[in-house]
Amino acid sequence: MFAGISVRAGHSAPYAAVVIDARSGETLFEQNADARLHPASLTKMLTLYIAFDAIRRGEVTLDTMITVSKNAASKPPSRLGLKSGQKIALRYLIRAAAVKSANDAASAIGDHLGGNEARFAARMTQTAKALGMRSSTFKNANGLTQAGHLSTARDMNTLGRRLFYDFPEYYNIFSRRSTDAGMTTVRNTNRRFLDAYKGADGIKTGYTSAAGFNLTASAERGNKRIIATVFGGQSTAHRNAKMAGLMDLGFGAAKDNVAVRRPAPANVPGGDVEVVADTTLDVGTGSTQGNGEGRSAGKTIRLVTSVKSSPRPKSRPMSDDKIAATANAVVAMQDDIASMLAQVTGVAPEVVAQASAAPAVVAAIEPAPEPEQVEVAAADWAEVVTIEKPLGVVGAPAVDAAPQRRPAKLLMASAEPAKDAPKAAPVVVTRVSTSGGRHWGVNVGRYASRATAERTLMQIALAESTTLRDGLRKVMERKGGYDANYMGLTQEQADLACRRLQARAMQCFTIGP
Repeated sequence: MFAGISVRAGHSAPYAAVVIDARSGETLFEQNADARLHPASLTKMLTLYIAFDAIRRGEVTLDTMITVSKNAASKPPSRLGLKSGQKIALRYLIRAAAVKSANDAASAIGDHLGGNEARFAARMTQTAKALGMRSSTFKNANGLTQAGHLSTARDMNTLGRRLFYDFPEYYNIFSRRSTDAGMTTVRNTNRRFLDAYKGADGIKTGYTSAAGFNLTASAERGNKRIIATVFGGQSTAHRNAKMAGLMDLGFGAAKDNVAVRRPAPANVPGGDVEVVADTTLDVGTGSTQGNGEGRSAGKTIRLVTSVKSSPRPKSRPMSDDKIAATANAVVAMQDDIASMLAQVTGVAPEVVAQASAAPAVVAAIEPAPEPEQVEVAAADWAEVVTIEKPLGVVGAPAVDAAPQRRPAKLLMASAEPAKDAPKAAPVVVTRVSTSGGRHWGVNVGRYASRATAERTLMQIALAESTTLRDGLRKVMERKGGYDANYMGLTQEQADLACRRLQARAMQCFTIGP
């Protein structure tokens, strides 16, 4: 079926391809998958992976202001148009690198996280090794052609799968047709394939004259997700056509019911660890760098971008009206409790409220040598307890090693109501809800079978783990089929989840209390 996928005679950029089932990582097709070639801007996937990891570690936040280096500002197109010394939020650099494939934006990210291009490149190579990308070495953050900057179709496919599973909260950026990059609105370099292939939702294109037209793409149809990578396309149209054929092959070869096996957690280096340049892939004895003709010896680079502080997440802002309403509810609840206790005990509400707020302890010292009586009054009871204590000692009673007998003078006030006292009317006690308002949910469709509904819920949970992580997956049998619901959400969570799912062209509506 794929005899036509081959290297064309005279084509300068070698062809390579690989297709995997994203759920299990099983390889469904490969051709020259381990050939070390120029990855071009597919490199930016790794730059973004490290940026996402740095955010998770607390090295930076999306709102960290990045000072553009002279190195980053000098990069050729594709560009965002950054100037040396300019300050811009990290979130805009991420959008520009992911969507527009801006070389200056990717380099600005790398220079900030690594201190300079060489240090960040060493961190990239070490991170790639930790992710299982065994045949890749990197020299820059953007993928511009440079001696020794090499990867394989298999490694880039591995990276694409890692981005999907390791950072699902950021994966949607690769499906945006356009986005605000702070300075301007940028358009997706992969929009033609995203619009043309059913189920496609990312992730990254690449092109240089040495690499040809490269693409790592992901698509989902039903319960299947396929990730494929193409190196060495002859044009955008040629590359997209090859990718569509590979995707069709993958969906045809993938099994219907496959258990999802997420990649194992990777021990990727942070910004404050020692990063050692990879030397295990040297070929030959020459001193030149490039496509297997040998590379110079590796060197050890110590990164100096250790985290000086780890700020705690800021609490969600609350309006003054909401704070006042909560305070009023608490005061009203305390007044209700005091009134009900007063009805039961016959004590004035003011006394009950004071006793509930701060129980009073009154000590009365009897003349020697009689033991002392200590009266304890709290809420709706009072005790008079006889406690032995040496004369002249003020404070806590002395502790005797031998156990003491139960005090003879033990009075339990209000322990039992008087026989002739009228019975109190039943009291209904109300309280402020502590559920946090989690009475909302979302419905993601009605299905013919319970198994289909449960499978859909699992797939959506993987795609939208950020907004639905607190939700309870629940399948409800209805007259027309089985409803797939997520319950136990706040109204804000339910609204956000539906907006994100609808942006992916998925059916969704909120369920109120």
